[in-house]
Amino acid sequence: MKYDITHTTKYTYSEAVPVCQNLVRLAPRSLPYQSCHHFQLLIHPEPFELDQRHDYFGNQVAYFSIEQAHMGLTITSKSEVEVHPIPNPEDIATPAWEEVVLQLKNGRTSETLDACQFVFGSPADHEQTALTEFARQSFPPGAQILAGVRDLTRRIFKDFEFDSQATTVHTPVEEVFENRRGVCQDFTRLQIACLRNLGLAARYVSGYLRTIPPPGKPRLVGADASHAWVSVFCGNAGWVDFDPTNNTLITTDHITVAYGRDFQDVSPIQGVIVGGGEHMLEVSVDVVPEGPPLR
Repeated sequence: MKYDITHTTKYTYSEAVPVCQNLVRLAPRSLPYQSCHHFQLLIHPEPFELDQRHDYFGNQVAYFSIEQAHMGLTITSKSEVEVHPIPNPEDIATPAWEEVVLQLKNGRTSETLDACQFVFGSPADHEQTALTEFARQSFPPGAQILAGVRDLTRRIFKDFEFDSQATTVHTPVEEVFENRRGVCQDFTRLQIACLRNLGLAARYVSGYLRTIPPPGKPRLVGADASHAWVSVFCGNAGWVDFDPTNNTLITTDHITVAYGRDFQDVSPIQGVIVGGGEHMLEVSVDVVPEGPPLR
């Protein structure tokens, strides 16, 4: 499946901003099942400095600064991406989850050493007895890891309500767990915390999800959105991605942008400004299958 993706973020300020500095993670990753054929970043006003690099996790990051007074900032990324079907393993072909925990503790291969960093908690993680008990219901002794993650994904989807007004990016996982509502970011953070509390490796993935309109209804331009899901290390099966918001493994409808320990590692736009007073934020994402070339 081929996509043309346009992601626009617009800030409007009530007072002039003399200087701002930003980090941007909007370029889709190149992966075995995904190819980014073209990426373009458009910034207005024109930045004084623009530099692109890869961060510790291999995500493409752009840094820019604007050093002139401005009343607004618009960041637009345009991407051409091709996503191929992902051959996910059968549950029975994966090891017991306890074996994966031991492999992460004792393994010395480059793959397990890389995965180990996603076992340890980050500032967004919380080791809670309630979360561990909730997770253990999906991981009885000897259960294959893929079956356990699949069941935990199903239970989060079933027990938690999608509510875009219930949380912010700063809402603690404990509050999400207690209130049983949130958005994709919350369900992803919750599932990661559950898995890490068991000693498993899980990473936060940011990207896009193609939305399909009801039969007979046109696509709404800009109605697609940034999305988040979980990638779990499954031993000899490698990394397998689950979408707890939709109770599914990722498909060719998912486009991966970045991954890290938590949202802070993959935030699409991070920055600081001087002044500006009050500001308004508008975000529009358009994921168009088989669109015309962007060049």
